[in-house]
Amino acid sequence: MLEMTLANLFNYKYLDKHHLNGFDNYKYSSVDTNPIGIYVMHPFWNKLVEYFPRWLAPNLITFVGFLFTVLSFVWLSFYDYHYYASSLTHPNYPPVPKWLFSLVGICVFLAYTLDGIDGKQARRTGNSGPVGELFDHGLDSWTAMFVPALLYSIFGRSDFSVSPFRMYLICWNVFISFYASHWEKYNTGVLYLPWSYDLSMLGTTVVFWVTGYYGIEFWKVYLYRDITLGHLLEITFYVSSFISNLPVVIYNIYHSYKTGTGKNRPLLEAMRPLYPLVAFVALSYYWVRTSPNDIMDLDPRAVFITTGTIFSNICCRLIVAQMSNTRCDAFNWLLVAQAVDIVLSSFFVGMPRAELCLLYVFCTVALLAHIHYGSCVVRQMCKHFKIRVFKIKHK
Repeated sequence: MLEMTLANLFNYKYLDKHHLNGFDNYKYSSVDTNPIGIYVMHPFWNKLVEYFPRWLAPNLITFVGFLFTVLSFVWLSFYDYHYYASSLTHPNYPPVPKWLFSLVGICVFLAYTLDGIDGKQARRTGNSGPVGELFDHGLDSWTAMFVPALLYSIFGRSDFSVSPFRMYLICWNVFISFYASHWEKYNTGVLYLPWSYDLSMLGTTVVFWVTGYYGIEFWKVYLYRDITLGHLLEITFYVSSFISNLPVVIYNIYHSYKTGTGKNRPLLEAMRPLYPLVAFVALSYYWVRTSPNDIMDLDPRAVFITTGTIFSNICCRLIVAQMSNTRCDAFNWLLVAQAVDIVLSSFFVGMPRAELCLLYVFCTVALLAHIHYGSCVVRQMCKHFKIRVFKIKHK
């Protein structure tokens, strides 16, 4: 009885016949011009994938890589939930062990490697298809929250780092960069892989390994006046986005219109994927800035999880639209839940515990809704293509 209930629960049809017909005609197209990827990582991955058994499903490789990132987040949450462990001004919070930083660095590198290998395993076994790409990019959109949240445990809340709110803005910088690439593909039909991805994953790995060897004290230095290594990392995030990524995205979309090689949608339709993102950015900024008890300071980790989960849901719906060549959603109902949270929290002035409880309810709703959406979409696509998500279909 329970199995039937669960089966029915995850059989909701998020995709209509237009989506499924679009997936039937979908062909993957991408361009990678990053020298690190071309001359270093891809040759390494091409050699490494030969040691993987051919019965190993590409989607399982993708999922295991994602779990390495989640596991790292859980470990650091256990040792440093409130991001005070790396602060020299809060000695009552025990520091994170060096070995854990080293272990997280290994997990980040394994996640990055498996993310690079899954597609090669799919082509190697003859199992390439839209299910694998959607599964891969959907989990990547969630990882966009985990990676900066992991890095914040190294620098923490201290004079040598940034405030939780500024870290929140850094997360948004990562979100927008990731979303821009898929908005670009929505209009051009080609996924131009950003250089910032390889640099950020390798850089994150190195930062954790250095911390594991030297400790957090390595980063507690001033470079020039009040500028620290933590501030330099903040600047690096913004530079990689607003100089190396967003201008390229805008140029590629413009070039596709000029040459007629893209989708050539009307302006309002081309901008349609930005509507839910802009609304989400506005609501999220208003939420943390008008919180009566400063929810960003009370529990930044829960705010990161909630925000990252809703972003991933919005991004996954864009990925579905661009892969199936259908009209992107202009609104996400999770924004209604966020608006309700904002309104209710306004009644909790001087009641931090009540607002925290409301945050946890909102976070739970976002997590359950996103997991339900992702599970139902993957199940529906697997049924349509007559495959199993974690099992090889022998040709």
